Amino acid sequence: MINHNVFIALLHYPALDKHGKIVVTSFTTMDLHDIARPARAYEINTYYIVQPVDGQRAVIKRQLDYWLSEEGLKTNPTRNEIVKMVKLVYTLDEVIEDIQSTRGNKPMLVGTDARDYPNKVSYEFLREEIKKRERDFLIVFGTGYGIPPDLMATFDYILEPIYGAGDWNHLSVRNAVAIILDRLFSRNRC
Repeated sequence: MINHNVFIALLHYPALDKHGKIVVTSFTTMDLHDIARPARAYEINTYYIVQPVDGQRAVIKRQLDYWLSEEGLKTNPTRNEIVKMVKLVYTLDEVIEDIQSTRGNKPMLVGTDARDYPNKVSYEFLREEIKKRERDFLIVFGTGYGIPPDLMATFDYILEPIYGAGDWNHLSVRNAVAIILDRLFSRNRC
């Protein structure tokens, strides 16, 4: 796995709603495989889904269990392969602890957001840092209306937003993950 030092997390809590209130967002079933696919294509170590609500976790676990079963393997071997890289956790702290326990060090935390932060880093900068293979990196993707600014302020890096052709950039998290991973790891760019 080329990018063994890179992990991604889909954060359902804390998240912002459209009024700026901190909420727990619901899991979207497409997020399981539509994020795991680019994670596998760009050879990311692990894809974490952070969801603290037990009812939501049951839906996610049911999907994971199916695709990891013999029936799921027979139905779609590719989906079985990508789902093996998914871990369901309750909190972002649990993600950090899991990486630290398996890799020996706390990962560098990289926040992503559609908003522009003054201390943002470019894709080129982050790509070069990752390529050094000196540290582990956890790239955190928000849901709803993004990651709360207080949490973003704790990250080591904040990746610049995805700038499209115009000023509108509220993409689905599935689209954002694929674009960001491509910008960081595509053979066309490296």
